[in-house]
Amino acid sequence: MKPRVLFLCTANSARSQIAEALLRDQAGDRFDVFSAGSSPQSISPGALEALRSHGVEPEGLEPKAIETFRDQRFDYIITLCSRAQQECQNWPGHGVVMNWDYDDPRESSDPRAYIKTLHAINERIKLFIELNSKAGSNLTGSLGAVEFYKALADEIRLTSLLLILQQGELCVCELTCALEQSQPKISRHLAQLRKSGLLLDRRQGQWVYYRLHPLLNDWMLRVLQETAEHSPALLASANERLEQMTDRPANGGSACTPSESTSDTSKAD
Repeated sequence: MKPRVLFLCTANSARSQIAEALLRDQAGDRFDVFSAGSSPQSISPGALEALRSHGVEPEGLEPKAIETFRDQRFDYIITLCSRAQQECQNWPGHGVVMNWDYDDPRESSDPRAYIKTLHAINERIKLFIELNSKAGSNLTGSLGAVEFYKALADEIRLTSLLLILQQGELCVCELTCALEQSQPKISRHLAQLRKSGLLLDRRQGQWVYYRLHPLLNDWMLRVLQETAEHSPALLASANERLEQMTDRPANGGSACTPSESTSDTSKAD
């Protein structure tokens, strides 16, 4: 059975439709792809034009409500705006939740806004496909219960995992700020989690990002989800510090310096 991917944004009229069309075009033989919105609207003509200019025919695309898929399980739920991210955090039975937050091209005065959004999403789509190809050759099946619970026994590692679970993906500098710990210490713990098979990392420019391994055993994912749900006090301060960060990489900031990223890479390798 092919992994199932659901792209979500508020209107399901531009970003999520573009993502659905791109992933289906590039890897429709490997993924079942869908998109939906919390308040679906007609597909933006700009999104359709951008897809056609990229050589992708938007055949079969139509706006759909999130409720259409509430009783279905997806291996990946990928949100493309902050509102959709909040709305799907407690989606029961989901797999990995990722947040790809892009500005709404409908609200931009830039005549190339749709093209730029498509190109940005396309880069993430290509990386998503590549990561899943690598994941297939690096299964977490060797991670047993003892090793899993050992990884959770440290507060920094546990909190890092839960924050990454909630946010979908976090940079080293974001965790450094959220947990008020030094960058070398955070990097060492992240390297251990990656080595154990709980996390995957990727580099984007000067930053190193971490996310849950997409093939994490279902029962392990449920443990993390239950822990996050029933331990709000553990994450409250860290989430508050994340929200107060004005220079997060996703917002175009420079919270991570080149020297920190270089240090992280050397620690993690």
